[in-house]
Amino acid sequence: MNPRMRALFEEYAEAHRHPTNRLTHKIAIPMIVFHIIAMLMWIPLGTVFGLHLTAAHIAFAGAVGWYLSLNVRLGLIMALLYALCFPLAAISPWPVVVGIALVGWLVQLAGHVVWEKRSPAFLRNLLQALVGPLFFVASLTGDWPEKRKSLAGAR
Repeated sequence: MNPRMRALFEEYAEAHRHPTNRLTHKIAIPMIVFHIIAMLMWIPLGTVFGLHLTAAHIAFAGAVGWYLSLNVRLGLIMALLYALCFPLAAISPWPVVVGIALVGWLVQLAGHVVWEKRSPAFLRNLLQALVGPLFFVASLTGDWPEKRKSLAGAR
């Protein structure tokens, strides 16, 4: 893991120590990512080579590019997961998207207010809003914490 990604993950982990808060984020982060992509799809930017471009496509390209700069394998996983939001968003009525947004943010807020007792990391460093989804994917794949790899190698 490169030092930049490790530092971002350590900053994120520091703001997410309580196990219940981490659980709320595993529920809320996918909802938040989905609603952001869905809402950005509501902002048309024009047609390029017959494709209807939206703000979601620009955000997707920027986020995935940044993820790939940190870690190619995890960046490709993030690209796939984010891409899955597009067809689902295209068929989701706006009240459903707004409801998902409200529930996602309320669950995340509860995690910080009730259990963590501190503000979300992205309020101190906006980049942490992109780190959150990557952090949980890295946790699921065993790429974080790195201790798992070092313990497995010690056997």
